[in-house]
Amino acid sequence: METKQILETIQMISEEKLDIRTITMGISLFDCIDSDGQKARQKIYDKLTKSAENLVEVANQIESEYGIPIVNKRLSVTPIAMIAAACHDDNYVAYAHTMEKAAQTLGVDLIGGFSALVQKGYQTGDHKLIASIPQALSETKRVCGSVNVGSTRAGINMNAVKQMGQVVKEIAAIDPINCMSLVIFANAVEDNPFMAGAFHGVGEADKVINVGISGPGVVKRALEKVRGESMDIVSETIKKTAFKVTRMGQFVGNVAAKRLHVPFGIVDLSLAPTPNPGDSVAEILEEIGLQSVGAPGTTAALALLNDAVKKGGVMACEHVGGLSGAFIPVSEDSGMIKAVEHSHLNLEKLEAMTAVCSVGLDMIAIPGDTPATTISGMIVDEAAIGVINNKTTAVRVIPATGKTVGDRVDFGGLFGYAPVMPVNPNSSAAMVNRGGQIPAPIHSFKN
Repeated sequence: METKQILETIQMISEEKLDIRTITMGISLFDCIDSDGQKARQKIYDKLTKSAENLVEVANQIESEYGIPIVNKRLSVTPIAMIAAACHDDNYVAYAHTMEKAAQTLGVDLIGGFSALVQKGYQTGDHKLIASIPQALSETKRVCGSVNVGSTRAGINMNAVKQMGQVVKEIAAIDPINCMSLVIFANAVEDNPFMAGAFHGVGEADKVINVGISGPGVVKRALEKVRGESMDIVSETIKKTAFKVTRMGQFVGNVAAKRLHVPFGIVDLSLAPTPNPGDSVAEILEEIGLQSVGAPGTTAALALLNDAVKKGGVMACEHVGGLSGAFIPVSEDSGMIKAVEHSHLNLEKLEAMTAVCSVGLDMIAIPGDTPATTISGMIVDEAAIGVINNKTTAVRVIPATGKTVGDRVDFGGLFGYAPVMPVNPNSSAAMVNRGGQIPAPIHSFKN
């Protein structure tokens, strides 16, 4: 690297909050399948603790040697619904405890993959896993789960949509905070390093290192230098910034993979915000020219941002993947929180924004008395956006038990807090209760 580039990178880290948000090791569990659940879980624990025994140590070494902050060290595994289906257990909570124990032993922050893929129908393991989610998430701290209810190729499984609305309510009845550990997807990807939706896809290698980087502050600072310039210049500035950021992610990923003797997978260049000042996607949109996020023009500004980030990332690294784009979680973005508190941003506008960004209605608190069928309606709307537009969408909402509009839910740390947002009071129950399958769109038939 040239001296100028090195100095720019140092400035990005020290002044603009650039970081490696996560190094995630994906691990296949197919060789752990056993008809005896206890034996399967022992195999899982042994493989995880052996495969990732040096993950945290290596990440800490890289952080120390190169001065690049690495915020999270995580694991993702093959969807447990597939692995546990061979056993005869009545539920899969014990598998979640095994995941938790392994994560605790290894010292990683989170482990994803308590998951099921039911976009076209259920298998035996899917039923048991989904039924186990509320208890599993309430009895663990590091385990994350996800369910894929739709895809462009398969359409949307309305039976699963209905069930997931009920599951979210069941989790909230135990503790609303646990809802942040569950994501309901359409078009879930196999190499996503970000939680709570990460799992190790069936098309992946036995073990792989994926890196997620984040730099909203870097992008905002770059745009401050081109105030008043045309939108062409805005796009080009974002693209060049994303290129530099992705290069750093590729470097860290390659070093980590080499030291861990594991193949390097992808860099996920996602502008993932935090509640800290200067680390906000909303502030980027406002720097583009909006008085507040939520104003007319917000969706277009976000579309430009997301597209430019992807273009810059793809030019910088031959292995860009995951969700790469811009996240808009309400509770994790100080600018989004402010916009909601001032009634500048509502659920309908957030839904429109999800059509052009990564990933969906994310970390949103809603009144505790919101019916399960209304939550299912929100899920199927997001799934429809993903299925029709051939993109990943998701829902991670938190029914705030005992709270109403204007109250807030505190998550702590990087998860921030969420003002409780109003939900359309009209019922979706008759539609949700129909069940069945929303057919795949015509453009899914590409053969």
